[in-house]
Amino acid sequence: MAKDFYKSTAWIKKRAKIMRRDGYQCQDCRRYGRRRQATTVHHIQPLEEAPELALTDGNLVSLCEGCHNKRHPEKGGRRG
Repeated sequence: MAKDFYKSTAWIKKRAKIMRRDGYQCQDCRRYGRRRQATTVHHIQPLEEAPELALTDGNLVSLCEGCHNKRHPEKGGRRG
């Protein structure tokens, strides 16, 4: 269950590592020359679809809330 995963020690440690790796900056905004603080670590391949990649550095990226919402149109965000 995803809710339990996001409370796990392994996720909390991995999330902190990815935020440090990305300089606590949104990587999507950074691509466009903007500096915005990251608030979320996003699974590029969704946890539900690829649980084996849940803690894989290459499948994780730090994003701000706005960019994270854009990556999840199914949750009411918009792609654009």
